[in-house]
Amino acid sequence: MTGKEFVRRLANGKSDIIEVFLDILSKTGSRYCLIGGLAVNAYVEPVVSLDMDVVAASENISAICKSAKERGLKVEKFEHSVNISGADSDIRIQLQEDPRYQEFIHNAKDGNVLGYRMRVAKVENVLRGKIWAYMDESRRKSKRQKDLADIFRIVEKFPKLAEALPKSIRKELEK
Repeated sequence: MTGKEFVRRLANGKSDIIEVFLDILSKTGSRYCLIGGLAVNAYVEPVVSLDMDVVAASENISAICKSAKERGLKVEKFEHSVNISGADSDIRIQLQEDPRYQEFIHNAKDGNVLGYRMRVAKVENVLRGKIWAYMDESRRKSKRQKDLADIFRIVEKFPKLAEALPKSIRKELEK
């Protein structure tokens, strides 16, 4: 079974929403990169997630949303994100609109994540995003714990990156 087949089965997918979304990004000429848990999977052993976190260039967001609606996808606007989903898949795509992530696009690289070719933020930026997420006390505790586990997964594979961790997270790492 390929990575794509696995994701599709996991997501109860009658259609491949990730492939549809990547096609939308391509056809709209959007600059983007994968961030979040799936981006962590590009660098370390994969862990399953039904969330696909993406940062797209600010100027491309409206074209992406328009194209997603034309493809029959549901588009929901929130304070710092746009969520895209489809009736035929449990995958949830979140376009991050927090301006801090925009710089991640410039030095993203092509990567392979569970069989999909896409742009992925460099590992240092993925780690930085995970630190921001973990430090955000307004997030649910369960989400923050997953962020902390992702931070640990990255640092185990890339020990030199531990130097970038805030003291509070380094203390957690040492436990």
